[in-house]
Amino acid sequence: MEVIAVFSPLLGALIAGLFSKQLGAKGANFVTCAMITLAAVCSLILFKEISLEKVPRTIELFTWISSGALNVSWALRFDQLAAVMVVVVNLISYAVHYYSVDYMRNDDARARFMSYMSLFTFAMLMLVTSDNFVQLFFGWEGVGLMSYLLIGFWNKKESANNAAIKAFVINRIGDFGMVLGIMAVFFVFGTLNYDDVFINVASKKDTVVLFLGHQFNVINLICALLFVGAMGKSAQLGLHTWLSDATECPTPVSALIHAATMVTAGVFMVARMSPLYEYAEPVREFITVLGAMTAFVAATIAMTQFDIKRVIAYSTMSQLGYMFFALGVSAYGAAVFHLFTHAFFKALLFLGAGSVIHAMSGEQDMRKMGGLYRLIPRTYIMMWIGNLALVGVPFFAGYYSKDIILESSYAAHSFVGQFAYWVGIAAAFMTAFYSWRLLFLTFHGKSRVSHHVLENVRESSLDMLAPLYFLAAGAVCAGWWGYDFFVGEYRFDFWGSSLFVLADNDSILHARYVPEWVKLLPTFIGCMGILTAYIFYIKSTSLPEKIAGASGVIYSFLCHKWYFDELYNKIVVVPIFFIGKKLWKIGDEKIIDGIHFSGARVKGIRKK
Repeated sequence: MEVIAVFSPLLGALIAGLFSKQLGAKGANFVTCAMITLAAVCSLILFKEISLEKVPRTIELFTWISSGALNVSWALRFDQLAAVMVVVVNLISYAVHYYSVDYMRNDDARARFMSYMSLFTFAMLMLVTSDNFVQLFFGWEGVGLMSYLLIGFWNKKESANNAAIKAFVINRIGDFGMVLGIMAVFFVFGTLNYDDVFINVASKKDTVVLFLGHQFNVINLICALLFVGAMGKSAQLGLHTWLSDATECPTPVSALIHAATMVTAGVFMVARMSPLYEYAEPVREFITVLGAMTAFVAATIAMTQFDIKRVIAYSTMSQLGYMFFALGVSAYGAAVFHLFTHAFFKALLFLGAGSVIHAMSGEQDMRKMGGLYRLIPRTYIMMWIGNLALVGVPFFAGYYSKDIILESSYAAHSFVGQFAYWVGIAAAFMTAFYSWRLLFLTFHGKSRVSHHVLENVRESSLDMLAPLYFLAAGAVCAGWWGYDFFVGEYRFDFWGSSLFVLADNDSILHARYVPEWVKLLPTFIGCMGILTAYIFYIKSTSLPEKIAGASGVIYSFLCHKWYFDELYNKIVVVPIFFIGKKLWKIGDEKIIDGIHFSGARVKGIRKK
């Protein structure tokens, strides 16, 4: 069962990729969808057995590396955390695969696309079922490679190629830290197997090592280096600039990246390493502050964007910030709970946006939309459900998971916890505002659609809408269904030993005793954000332009995404290109080609 749940997508990818000419596009669609369906069914059965019936297990497939002290097996670790992640990855990938069949029907490379999507899913499954750091890194690099191939899938678009390269390079920066962290683990513990490392963490918590000429606590150093990798994969502030550009890929890819693969890898990794992070308080404090700032900065940018997919992309970055500051205050269960609910409503929003783009003949600018609710009413309802869940309106999924994060942050009784709570409240207001700004600009008000596009606007087919209905069910039900298991009265039984929290750090437990206003404020603030968007974009539509004009520099600052891209271009990209050009012009052309030393030597040898 475990092997089928993990390796079925790989089998589908290989068959669709290697035999695409024989199968054709329809055959490739059938094979990949059948394999992902099989994996999804198996993952649900495993979730019931492992998480609900408490039967975790590890399946060792074979010895992978045996060299001196380094012994690494290829194994499938199916504990409660892995079971949750496998369900998320397979169910979201299942919906995205079926959606892609119709969405990509006019693309000449459909078989290659479906093969890549299945391979992307397999890489993420390898990551979340890893039993050691080497296997973790294999899956980690696998999702990085597949994201490069899928972001740049439409390789005739220069913007898509640039976005793919950008994502790949920025992730390599983060992955360098990850590699150093894994090396440090082996240096300190003499093993890369999770259980062997975790059982010895407490005995190493006071160990100091020399690194880059300075002494560091070894657990703090390892956790900091590993977190650099998480920053890149999960687009945390500083290594986030690739995420919005990645919307150049086909919309189903955006849904898979933002909901279930790639960006959730960093959240999973920190949760998996909870036995390490619990003994690295300074690193957790840094994660809390950085996560809060990521949530805030992304929300401010989302309020000024007009590309429908970029707004949702910055929403992902903001929600990842919430997950990380939950990890920072030791609310690991709350972070994974939000990852779980977020997967459904974020995939729903992206695929709903894809339905809008499909109806609009490829148009993504919300300024050229408006009044679409009459023409695509089913998509409109799905976007409503996704937004209600994202904002955290009571009884929708986000209400349960996002609120417990905020309550846990407040209950941490630390400066960084209080900082995260109030910054999270500010981000919650902006989330509600930009979510309903998207809804109102796209579906309400006076139509701004050109006549040529308007006459071709049609509701999506059932093949595209059915996955939306499935995801909408998750966006409605996942929160209230999962609350008691993930963060409620059954959480200790549910998680077992897959998450580790020191008794004094149990912020989820302390969240039960926070004042009532702490629990009610996020909902009130969310309603205020929705009301503000209604005033701006329905009642007084001239207000946004007036405020943008009056704010001047601030609006321009947010529109240009805090100028991170321009800053990196100036201090990193331009100098590197300058050095490269000089080496080419002087080192290659003038010295090597000009003097002909190497060439002359080769000619002399040939004459002899």
